Amino acid sequence: MAPFIVMLAGAVPFIEGEVAAMIGVVGGINPIVAGLAAAVGNFVCVLFVVLLTSRARTAVVNRRRAALVAANASASRYSGASGTADSVSALDATTSEKPESKGRAKFKRWLVRFGVPGASILGPLALPTQFTSAILVAGGTPRGWVLLWQAVAITIWTTVGTVSIWAALTFLVGV
Repeated sequence: MAPFIVMLAGAVPFIEGEVAAMIGVVGGINPIVAGLAAAVGNFVCVLFVVLLTSRARTAVVNRRRAALVAANASASRYSGASGTADSVSALDATTSEKPESKGRAKFKRWLVRFGVPGASILGPLALPTQFTSAILVAGGTPRGWVLLWQAVAITIWTTVGTVSIWAALTFLVGV
């Protein structure tokens, strides 16, 4: 039952695999079992977010494409011109810009500088993996690529958290 609770904790943003594994190890679970349960919980949640975001992105892209085609057809029918610039600016005018959070801005800088692998691995320092994966997929990165690098990142960070707490408990406390 305890590994299942650790798995559920791993699915929670900001707790994720590393903190969930630490909680499990402190709670007396074998470090390997705690790390695996936390990583699986974190990855299953990321998988769900990636699939959901991918479907939402596809729907938005298809809707915008249909609106652009309809605007072009209507403009060319009535004015004889293509109307592409007007319809694109009309679509862009409907989207509002919100200020970016510090974490999102930092993540975007890492994405530009290091690509998807680097942003996935460094991303948990700024944002939870669920948010990172949603940003990547919404930006057009293929689902498989995001899932691969998020799995690598989750494995790395959960291992770091598990080994750190295990070492602290073993060497400092003498448990």
